[in-house]
Amino acid sequence: MFHFVTGGIHEALDQARDASKGMDVRIGGGPNTIQQYLRAGLVDEMHVAIAPVLLGGGERLFDAVDLRALGYECVQFVASEKATHVVLRRQERRDA
Repeated sequence: MFHFVTGGIHEALDQARDASKGMDVRIGGGPNTIQQYLRAGLVDEMHVAIAPVLLGGGERLFDAVDLRALGYECVQFVASEKATHVVLRRQERRDA
């Protein structure tokens, strides 16, 4: 089921969390949408599947997003002949 929300990423996430009743919430959208959630620290874990297909121009998913500075690290990397799967997870901040 899809619901389109125009009130911003926080409103959309709040509605998705309410609808999920405690289950995981998945974010769909283009690179700009994903970048907003990443920069806001609202993505706990992200699974990216990369297929060896050249599609031409387009938006870059991680353009101007410093994943390391935002606390993300690669926790899983699996390559096959058809795709490479990368799982990124936001680490808990440890304040000194």
